Amino acid sequence: MRDQDLAHCLQLVREARELGARADSPALTEKLRALEAHLAKLTPVAPGPSVGAFDESQEPVIVLDTAGYLTGWNAGAEALFGYTRAEAVGQHVLFLYAEDDDNGDIAELFLEGGEGLIEVRRRKKNGEVIWVRLSVSILRDDAGDPSGMLVHLSPVAEHLTSEDKLRLHARIIEDSDQGVLITDAEERIVSINSAFTRITGYSPAEAIGRTPDLLRSGVHDAEFRARVRAAMQGAGPWRGEIVGKRKNGELFPQSVTISVVRDGDGRITHTFSIFSDISVHKDAEARMQRMANYDALTGLPNRSLLNHLMNQRLAEARRNEEYGALMVVEINRIGTISDTFGHETAGDLICEIGRLFRHGLRDADILARIDGSKFAVALPDIGKREHAGIVAQKLLAALGAPIPVGEHSLQVSANIGIAVYPEDSMDMPSLMRFADVAMAKAAQGTSSGFLFYRAEMDQRAKEQMRVESELRTALREGQLELHYQPKVSLRSGRIVGAEALIRWRHPERGMISPGLFIPVAEETGLIYDIGGWVLDEACRQVAAWRNAGLTVPPVAVNLSARQFDRKLPSRVLEVLDRHRVLPEQISLEITESLLVRGTDNVIGIMNELVAMGLALALDDFGTGYSSLAYLKKFPISTLKIDRAFVVGLPHEENDCAIARAIVTMAQQLRQEIVAEGVETPEQMAFLRELGCDQLQGWLFSPALPASEYAALLSEGRRLSLAA
Repeated sequence: MRDQDLAHCLQLVREARELGARADSPALTEKLRALEAHLAKLTPVAPGPSVGAFDESQEPVIVLDTAGYLTGWNAGAEALFGYTRAEAVGQHVLFLYAEDDDNGDIAELFLEGGEGLIEVRRRKKNGEVIWVRLSVSILRDDAGDPSGMLVHLSPVAEHLTSEDKLRLHARIIEDSDQGVLITDAEERIVSINSAFTRITGYSPAEAIGRTPDLLRSGVHDAEFRARVRAAMQGAGPWRGEIVGKRKNGELFPQSVTISVVRDGDGRITHTFSIFSDISVHKDAEARMQRMANYDALTGLPNRSLLNHLMNQRLAEARRNEEYGALMVVEINRIGTISDTFGHETAGDLICEIGRLFRHGLRDADILARIDGSKFAVALPDIGKREHAGIVAQKLLAALGAPIPVGEHSLQVSANIGIAVYPEDSMDMPSLMRFADVAMAKAAQGTSSGFLFYRAEMDQRAKEQMRVESELRTALREGQLELHYQPKVSLRSGRIVGAEALIRWRHPERGMISPGLFIPVAEETGLIYDIGGWVLDEACRQVAAWRNAGLTVPPVAVNLSARQFDRKLPSRVLEVLDRHRVLPEQISLEITESLLVRGTDNVIGIMNELVAMGLALALDDFGTGYSSLAYLKKFPISTLKIDRAFVVGLPHEENDCAIARAIVTMAQQLRQEIVAEGVETPEQMAFLRELGCDQLQGWLFSPALPASEYAALLSEGRRLSLAA
């Protein structure tokens, strides 16, 4: 039998089965169903091109003929409904309908135009009824006539009945973390949820029948309450923050949304409020605000809050023509105390200083901590500028006595810079900068004190900033160079060493004296990098002389106190090793100020350097803090008499006495003595008679470039010792 004949027979049997069912003949219907199934197995089902593409797809796809019988059933349809392909193909699509849809339209066949989307209920093999979304497209034969339909199915979330929705919404409201309050048209509470009780403390029995005024805190003004009431009367939804009151009387912030419900005629039947307790958020916000505006260590205002408060004060001063001042206070020795006793002790000391300062100020004065060891004090509305000086003296006096911190009694000092308004400026950035400039100028003195800002200070500060910037460029672009000043023996007249002295060859201003840029380098910390360069360059030059066959005596390199840390020995060793220079070819010169910085640490570092084979010399002796007690502790092999005590020899009595005392002390300690700045034969003769070992100065030679110093060594020039 041909395929078309089988298909025709199958169609006739299907129609006969439907007639039998209508005639209520179960036996006939059953026989026709069996015949239909047999014919369906004989009838080949060849899916069209669009069907075959979905055979193994996990997306459910079915194919119907124009009468609604299934001719295609893919793997996705099997997974969705539970019927195999053999069970489904040949059956009418009605077998998938839910019971209460049996008399309904065949949705797959009656979509407008035969194509579109629709959601319907369908029954799976296990009896479960599900919602599916149908996407239907028409299949056409070669003549363009409809031959069937391709149906894509996708399960959708189960639709809810009205009763189900009501139950679900009620459950959601009851279990919500937000409080819900519903009132009737007379503003009487008719419903609350459990979150309302948890947040406010009121049970349903205590709240229902009352008005929302039971939560009124009394904080808000009449205008605010009017806006809220307008929302409750239908003026439109309102969102905002309200301070409420719990049953126990505690006030709490809440984020609230208020809206109304209207009936079909537009009349308000209910009002609902949804609110959250935002106490935790407000507390976190306050903590963040405090972190942003207050110093974590002392609890004082930080720089940000100081700027804000000062801008307010300056605005008031402009309106009222008031005078005021801003002071910057730098506490001295905090770094040394931190290195010696630890950061915690230094922190406790800073806190105690803050308390001492606060005690000495007016309530209207602002005290802030703006940096590690730096405070700022704003003095609004002072009668005259001298009043700021009186306050500065009080702050300095507060530091006059040792401050007890734990088991320690610590002594500190301070330097204070003062800028006044409106005289110096009326904007905060300028006042802060001017006070900083005055403070830096005060710090250049020999003791703690205060200074008022003057315009020339700012000019000096700008000059220092320019020097700092250009000095960084000089270091980066190789503008620095070393000159070498010979040291001569007062016994033989021979050159026995040299001191490496830095020079700055500026491309526009020529040679710049170290006295102009070394203080700036010390103040800014650039001396650390410059000192490292000096050591490296001196070792490089010694290696170059060695490679050229020239024998040179030891070269002395100056060290800044800033370079003197625990890593100094390893840094020095690394440079020596890199240039293959022996330790005895380099000596290190330190200044007296280093000797009073953490004695134990300094001695340990010195001992490491000496153990490496390096010699240590004490430069500019007599100008600082040195004493015999200090000298006994440190492994110093050479003392250098500062030029300040040489210039008056042999005629100035005091200079002679000092030089004699230094030489005698050094001899007792078996230390070598070098006199700096020797310029005349009379000075040389006096020093030689005292027993001085070496001299350094223009009498023999100024500091020379490396090539000229090498030539001096090569020619074997000697100092004439004849007076």
